[in-house]
Amino acid sequence: MLLIARDTFGAIASRKGGSMTVQQQIAASSLGINLRACVAALGPPAILAAVLLAFAPAARAQNFTVLHTFGGPDGRAPVAGLVMDRAGNLYGTTIDGGNGNNGTVFRLSARGSGWIFAPLYKFSGGSDGGGPEARVTIGPDGSLYGTTYAGGNQTCGFHSPCGVVFRLRPPATFCASISCPWTETVLYSFNSTTSGNNPTAEVTFDQAGNMYGTTFYGAPGSDCVEGACGVVFELSPSQGEWTESVLHQFTLDDGGLPWGTVIFDRAGNMYGVTYGGGSAGFGTAYELSPSGDGWTEQVLHSFQYSNDGEFPIGNLIFDTAGNLYGTTSGGPANSAAGTVFQLTPSNGNWTFATIFDLPGSGAGPESGLVMDAGGNFYGATYGGGAYNQGTVFKLSPSGAGWTYTSLHDFTGGPDGGVPYGPLILDASGNIYGTASRGGDLNDCPVGCGTVWEITR
Repeated sequence: MLLIARDTFGAIASRKGGSMTVQQQIAASSLGINLRACVAALGPPAILAAVLLAFAPAARAQNFTVLHTFGGPDGRAPVAGLVMDRAGNLYGTTIDGGNGNNGTVFRLSARGSGWIFAPLYKFSGGSDGGGPEARVTIGPDGSLYGTTYAGGNQTCGFHSPCGVVFRLRPPATFCASISCPWTETVLYSFNSTTSGNNPTAEVTFDQAGNMYGTTFYGAPGSDCVEGACGVVFELSPSQGEWTESVLHQFTLDDGGLPWGTVIFDRAGNMYGVTYGGGSAGFGTAYELSPSGDGWTEQVLHSFQYSNDGEFPIGNLIFDTAGNLYGTTSGGPANSAAGTVFQLTPSNGNWTFATIFDLPGSGAGPESGLVMDAGGNFYGATYGGGAYNQGTVFKLSPSGAGWTYTSLHDFTGGPDGGVPYGPLILDASGNIYGTASRGGDLNDCPVGCGTVWEITR
């Protein structure tokens, strides 16, 4: 099984109401501890708990439907979310399963009243990459683009192998089978701590067709153990090749360990969050603005844990007024279930506000939010709920505040459990997502995971 040192002791401390600095998180990650990759390899107590939960009465919404249950060879542990094309097909990744447990890319297509599952690619863990921790992106040409945390043909010291950026294209000729494999092309293999390594987020395109993203590690410095601060990078196409440029190297003072990707505003500025670093070590929200031949970073907020949360992971989103919204996976001190926050622009500066403290303890959202046309937010927590297997929630504006509604409490049984990835909405307001475990407990000790839908 592919082990990825990603979710560290810092996350464990957060779930128990404690906290750790990013230096402690880096030290923990060097032990190879990864809660996500261990989803399907937990010990007997966790297995027993999962079995008991399978017989618990489900707190299901009447409109919750499982679209696919993973079994291992078709994928295992879908920790990332989904994307939808214009035809309504869903695409996603699994971090494990497939060939040699190196992860997969898959498609779900609606047919009548059901969905047809098709494996598009199974990673070998070699030069083609392995262990995709992020969802794919549909590029301007209709191809799928993505990253893998591991694999590639380069070495990056302790964190080897370094990961890749890849493209998947459908067969060039007609294929009558629903399981026709797509063709993978590795566009870039990360090769050193100076250029970044081990990406954990999807890529973002600008209007010129350049790709942007982040790496969890890279950017060596005096405060960056094992080159663990991370970078923001750009990949530019030219004559069939892609050239990488590092736009920013984090130093811990301005952030570190960027888990999510970047988003653009209309002026071409980029925004994102880092899991660690900042003035207190609990993460930052940042802006990168083009400046001459380079980019200038501005820290919009450094999280302090006590009243604003800790360890932001998911991507930021904009509303129509230009405000930014995001989540923290833990905190604040009086409730370790995470927060929803807002950043409001004003005369070149940004004002931070925590708009909601999520209920529960120790298991907040590791994904960001999605917003519908009515200004409602939707998200998921990887724990908490009636069975401590995670929830899907809705936040609705109500006067000067927000109303929280739990749409589904996962049981860890047939419906799935522990949702990590971001949600998506279709044009009708239906919600789609993944659960990293649960499903059929006969195929994996705690289930291989599910893809699900909540209809209105």
